[in-house]
Amino acid sequence: MKRDLLQQAYGAMRHDMRKTVLTMLGMAWGIATVVLLLAYGNGFGRAIQAIWDSYGSTAVGIYPGHTSQQAGGNKAGVEVHFTQDDVEMISNVVPLVKHVSRALDMTATVQAESRSFSFSVFGIDPGIQDIWNLSVDSGRFVNDQDNFSHGMYAVLGSEAKDKLFSGMPAVGETIRLNGVAFQVVGVMTPRMQEADNDDNRVVYIPFHSMDTLMSTHYVGGLWLDSLGLDHTKVVKAIRDSLGAAHGFKPDDERAVFVFDAQKQLQQFSVITLGLKILLAFIGTVTLGIGGIGLMNIMLVSVTQRTREIGVEKALGARKRDVLFQFLAEALVITAVGGVIGVALSYAISFSVGSLTLYSAMAKYAEAGDIRLIVEPKILLIAVTILGFVGVVSGMFPAVRAANLDPIEALRYE
Repeated sequence: MKRDLLQQAYGAMRHDMRKTVLTMLGMAWGIATVVLLLAYGNGFGRAIQAIWDSYGSTAVGIYPGHTSQQAGGNKAGVEVHFTQDDVEMISNVVPLVKHVSRALDMTATVQAESRSFSFSVFGIDPGIQDIWNLSVDSGRFVNDQDNFSHGMYAVLGSEAKDKLFSGMPAVGETIRLNGVAFQVVGVMTPRMQEADNDDNRVVYIPFHSMDTLMSTHYVGGLWLDSLGLDHTKVVKAIRDSLGAAHGFKPDDERAVFVFDAQKQLQQFSVITLGLKILLAFIGTVTLGIGGIGLMNIMLVSVTQRTREIGVEKALGARKRDVLFQFLAEALVITAVGGVIGVALSYAISFSVGSLTLYSAMAKYAEAGDIRLIVEPKILLIAVTILGFVGVVSGMFPAVRAANLDPIEALRYE
């Protein structure tokens, strides 16, 4: 029975091959549009994730400010200072904390033989490498032993290394920070960097070694990452504990500034989801236009084959037999067009490669560009939409054919 239906469908398509091919191409273009738009939406989401991952997508930064509310006996406007006690407290109260790092930064004159530049110098703990997702290109990053021993070691950002040493190796060489000698132990891999940022023109040194350049009595800021999935609870724990320790209200956002990368990423995820829905809708509408073309050619086919339908019914064909016959024709056209469209979408995705996104505004940001990757779930969604459009487009002509009166159909000229 299935073979007979397919043979009848193939014979009907050959009856007017030009119209059939044009209808198939319309369906092919529609399904290719759906696949490529869905691939673009997924690529956009991956690009946003890659951008945040490059800076540390689970990082939480905490910096002191000034109180803006009265709390207890303290008036508003009191400056908040972080100390080593705050570091230990945060490590204990934040749920599932993985790494905590202190941070102090300053602009210093960095010299390497006759070359001299002004770079940002960060005094940090080793955990910052995981928090900020820093990658070492050569040598190593500062470690706990460097910190405990107040080691005079430095790690250079990629552009800082290029300016100080050009094409020469930097590891093992000596630089001076405001006249103080430090040995270079590592060079960082370039990070995504926008034009107005200097993320690669930096020098990292152990936090305890920062006391040779400036006072380390107060901690400039704290950075951490946590395994906790609910970052709202993480931020609340931070504000509650610091508020109790420093005498300000936890809801006083000016007393302590908390940067939560996960919260920012979630906001972008909402935008990405909205974009995916919009693109899927546009693709479905485009495919629907192809479905209208399919419906038209099937209605023409029903009109042209009215006497044939009358003969089939006169010979005992039931309504459902006629219905399945014309629906099968519509689905065969849809399926062939779908195969062509999927092949076309693969060809376009491979030929296009990556589409510029973040690299248009930042250096070393190729990972933040959009790549059209046709994933299995995209094909599943696209085929589902295609099947729905094919059934809807073919059902109306098939029902019309099935409901024809056999006597009137035999009289049709």
